[in-house]
Amino acid sequence: MLAIENLEVVYNDVILVLRGVSLSVPEGKIVALLGANGAGKTTLLRAISGLLDIHDGEVTKGTVTLDGQQLQRLSAPRIVERGITQVLEGRRVFAEFSVEENLRVGAHRNGRNLGAGLERVYDLFPILADRRKRTAGYLSGGEQQMLAMGRGLMSDPAYLLLDEPSLGLAPRLVRQIRDLIVAINGQGTTVLLVEQNATMALGIAEHGYVMETGKVVMDAPAATLRADTDVQEFYLGLRGEEGRSFRDVKHYKRRKRWLS
Repeated sequence: MLAIENLEVVYNDVILVLRGVSLSVPEGKIVALLGANGAGKTTLLRAISGLLDIHDGEVTKGTVTLDGQQLQRLSAPRIVERGITQVLEGRRVFAEFSVEENLRVGAHRNGRNLGAGLERVYDLFPILADRRKRTAGYLSGGEQQMLAMGRGLMSDPAYLLLDEPSLGLAPRLVRQIRDLIVAINGQGTTVLLVEQNATMALGIAEHGYVMETGKVVMDAPAATLRADTDVQEFYLGLRGEEGRSFRDVKHYKRRKRWLS
């Protein structure tokens, strides 16, 4: 199990971003992490994957453990070796490399299994097999997202951290990415899914967390979160008040229960 306990993260020695965050990701499951921009979701992923230092961030309190072994003081390559890989928000493919060259970069800690890794990725993402020699910068946004996910899988992670995989994609592609996440999980890879698209995330996750201003404010099975009126209103876009005018909606001020 991947476990985060009472985690605090500070940027530039002064900006407190995470404030005692605790969550767990059981092996073999999909766990969703929801929250608005600035809630601290990406910072949490960086703390798990060892990428805080390049952003002048530091864990000042708490622990990140995998099966009881602490990770928060390890370098990013060592964490990859332990079986955790993060797919960054915004795809971040190497635009001038070919599709296959991008995938080979993802296997730099797992070179002995390069052939098996490529076979797995091309099986999951047939479009990448068709485009394997194409320059990555010329792929569509959806294809680049698939490439970023495929590159992450090349290290054969036990835990895959996905940061906003549906961001900026058309609804058809969002459904395709959703199905691919389910397929990856079905092959045995545990997924921590950070998403603003709560409908998609809670539709495939077993458990979910909601973050606001650096804290976890809700923690429940995904089905429970889908049924929660605050989650429906603030994250699923459902208010159940069809008669409201635009003026009423514009000035709608009800606070979330956890902020009242």
